Amino acid sequence: MSKCTMAARVGDVLIGDGGHIVVQTMCDTHTSDVEATVAQCVRLAEAGAEIIRVTVPGMDDVESVRRIKEALRAKGINTPLVADIHFSSNTAFAVAPIVEKVRVNPGNFHKDHSEAIRRFRELIRICADNGTAIRVGVNHGSLGDYITNLYGDTPEAMAKAAMEWVGICAEEDFHDVVVSLKSSNTRVMVDAYRCFNSEMTAAGTVFPLHLGVTEAGNGDSGRIKSCVGISTLLSEGIGDTIRVSLTEDPEAELPVARYLAARYERRIVSSMTSVSIQGRKAFATYHSPSFETLLMDVSCDFGKRLLDKELDDLELSGEYMDEAGNPVSIEASGKGAYLVDELMQAARRRFYRPEYISCPGCGRTMYDLKAALAEVKAKTSHMKDVVIAVMGCVVNGPGEMADADWGYVGEGNGKVSIYKGRTPLMRHVPENEAVDRLLELIEGDGSI
Repeated sequence: MSKCTMAARVGDVLIGDGGHIVVQTMCDTHTSDVEATVAQCVRLAEAGAEIIRVTVPGMDDVESVRRIKEALRAKGINTPLVADIHFSSNTAFAVAPIVEKVRVNPGNFHKDHSEAIRRFRELIRICADNGTAIRVGVNHGSLGDYITNLYGDTPEAMAKAAMEWVGICAEEDFHDVVVSLKSSNTRVMVDAYRCFNSEMTAAGTVFPLHLGVTEAGNGDSGRIKSCVGISTLLSEGIGDTIRVSLTEDPEAELPVARYLAARYERRIVSSMTSVSIQGRKAFATYHSPSFETLLMDVSCDFGKRLLDKELDDLELSGEYMDEAGNPVSIEASGKGAYLVDELMQAARRRFYRPEYISCPGCGRTMYDLKAALAEVKAKTSHMKDVVIAVMGCVVNGPGEMADADWGYVGEGNGKVSIYKGRTPLMRHVPENEAVDRLLELIEGDGSI
């Protein structure tokens, strides 16, 4: 069967059909704070975001979205806005005529699958009438009972769920559709996208794909994990738009996303100057203009090969320039061994510290997520072979921390829930006590 590659129009931005890789991000302000959200959107647009997403927790926020869009257009900023919807189909119906795209997981519209389908068809008709695109967002850990009862909580299940929803779009003759299949686990994320892309290709119609490693964390580890997952797929020609999800200010996501887009559009090349392979170990030399560039180059050069077990180990040499423009030896500084350890962990090959899952935060986050993650990391860094999730809210936290052994989830009102796996062990814990309670539970658990 011949393959037809689709394109989705989001405002003035075209995603797919061989076009450039579109860079996007998401506000972490409260959408009800119109002034703060507008100001952040301005900064993000100026920093290179081509699409900006805002959360719409409920009907009360729909009017705020309208005001945000009007204020941005009055300032001459035409960057398309995406409404992020969780669960509420009525909120999706109300906001769809206002924004350029809505992001939904249709399986969350209702526990009865036939009713979820009916509501998704209604959303499609509203979007078609208003020229609004849809992102079908299928996340590992929040697939719903219908699909997991059939296929389990697996990459294949994610692909099957996504195929059903895009099939409904095709039945409705609606094609302004983008699809994401995200996970905080790079192996699961890559397998899900590969499986879905193969199924779409076999069916003859390929919708554009939004790539991202969800809840990647922060700092070097968040950047490395994002580069490993996203670059693996982009190197195979899979993916049309990207978002790097970091538990940092959203402006910090954009340099990494721009690097990935430029690299896989062949506008920049790696700073690696030589590489040799001995057995299943690579020896690579770099001369990099900065440590961050080195980090991203190494992640893209070797992430896929480690993830797919083409290589088992890596050794780095050469130099990078520090902020003052002085050369720093990769080997002598210890940065080479450090990057290899982080890359091995991101590729799920070898773990040398706890694995942290943390969402980037959004308008649903009701506490200082960045500070909580920093404190959790500081107090658990000595541990090994444990996966800890720090999540911004109870809306998607418990479901999307699918791989976590332990979870720290904000409730709002200064309180936190602590989970073991998906089971809440403590609720309504005061924030100033919650990290210590989490630590006590982990250290008292006989499984570590």
